[in-house]
Amino acid sequence: MEVKYNCILIRFGEIFLKGNNRAYFESLLIKNIKNSLTGIDYRFSKTQGRYYIEEFNPEDMDEIISRLTKVFGIHSISPTVKVKTDFDEICKAAASITPSQGVFRVTVKRADKRFPMTSMELGAKIGGYLLKHTGGKLKVNLFEYDFDLNVDLRESGYSYLFYDKIMGAQGLPTGCSGNAMLLLSGGIDSPVAGYVMAKRGLRIFAIHYHSFPYTSELALQKVKDLAKKLTAYCGDIKLAVVPFTEIQYAIHEHCPQEFMITIMRRFMMRIAERIAIKNECGALITGEALGQVASQTMQSIQVTNSVVTLPVFRPLIGSDKSEIIDIANKIDTFDISIRPYEDCCTVFLPKNPVIKPKIEDAVEYESRLDIEALIDKAVENTVMEIISVED
Repeated sequence: MEVKYNCILIRFGEIFLKGNNRAYFESLLIKNIKNSLTGIDYRFSKTQGRYYIEEFNPEDMDEIISRLTKVFGIHSISPTVKVKTDFDEICKAAASITPSQGVFRVTVKRADKRFPMTSMELGAKIGGYLLKHTGGKLKVNLFEYDFDLNVDLRESGYSYLFYDKIMGAQGLPTGCSGNAMLLLSGGIDSPVAGYVMAKRGLRIFAIHYHSFPYTSELALQKVKDLAKKLTAYCGDIKLAVVPFTEIQYAIHEHCPQEFMITIMRRFMMRIAERIAIKNECGALITGEALGQVASQTMQSIQVTNSVVTLPVFRPLIGSDKSEIIDIANKIDTFDISIRPYEDCCTVFLPKNPVIKPKIEDAVEYESRLDIEALIDKAVENTVMEIISVED
C-alpha cells in the first residue's frame, strides 16, 4: 500500500518560554496560522506542543508550507505521514517515504509511553525492516548519514513520520506586542525595519509622505506594493498616505537649505505620532541605520526624536547596507524598492545637508512656520487605505 504525506506538522518556538502567559501567545499564533491559510481547505488540530494541518488537497501542500513559513512564531514545519501507532503501519509508512538507497538512521521520540518498545528498540526494528525492504541498497550509520527518518509517537495514539524540517519565520506571533507605526518610504530600509519589528510580535501600521506632483502615482504604488509584501508576514496593514508638498514648500521658503531634511523629518515624526496615537500604536518604527546618510547621524537622530514622546524603534541602527539588502531579498522587497521612482525625501534634497544639527537651531528655524496649522491640514487630508493579504 502506497502512503503519501497526509499531514503537515508545525512546531512553535520562543513561546515555549512564556510560562503562565503561554496560552495567550498560542491563541494568537493559531489565529495567525488560520488567517494565513485563508482560501485553502484543511483541518487544524493540536496536541501538546504540536499543531497539525490535515485533510488538505495534496496539490495545496507546497502552497500551505510556503504560507506557513511566513507566520511569525512558527519554528519549523515538516510534511509528515500520519498513521495509527501500530508497528506494521509505522513500518509501511516508513518504507513509503524512504529513498531506495543511501545512508540513513532512524530517530524515535516516544511521547506515548504505552507503546511496548523503547525508542531505541523501535528505531532498530524500523531500520531492520527498511534494510530488508530495499534488499540491502540502504545502509545504516548513526553518525554520518544522508537522511534521518524521524518517528514521533504522540499520546493521541497516532505517529508522525518525516524527513524534512523546514525552518519557519520564528520570532513571536504578530499582535502579541501591540501596534506600531512604520514610516514607510519607497527605499530598501523601511520595509526591512517593519519586517524585523513584526518578527517581535508587533502589528504593523504604516505611514507614507506623498509629495504630489513631485512624486508620481508610480512612486505611491511602489509603497503600496512594499506594504503588500509585508502583509504575507504580518497580516493586513493600515496605510496612511499623507500629503506633504505644502509642508516642504513652507520649509523650503522659510528655513535654511542645509536644514531642509532635518526639519522635514521633524514634521514627519510629529505627524506619524499623531496618527499613531489615533490608531492605538505605542511606538514608531524607522529604517534608519547609524551614519548611513546625513539625517542618520547621532545628532540628527536626537533632533528628530526630540519632537515626539512615543518610543522610536530603529531595528537596523547597527546594520550594514549589505545585511539590510540580504533581508530585503529574503522578504522579496528589494526589487520593488529599487524601482526608479523618487520619494518625498529626494525632491528638495539640499546639496550639503547639516550633519550635526542642534535642537536649538531647529527650534529657531521652525518658529518661522505655523507648525500646528501645517500638521493639522496634512492630517486632515491624509488618506487611509487597508493593504490586504488577500488583494
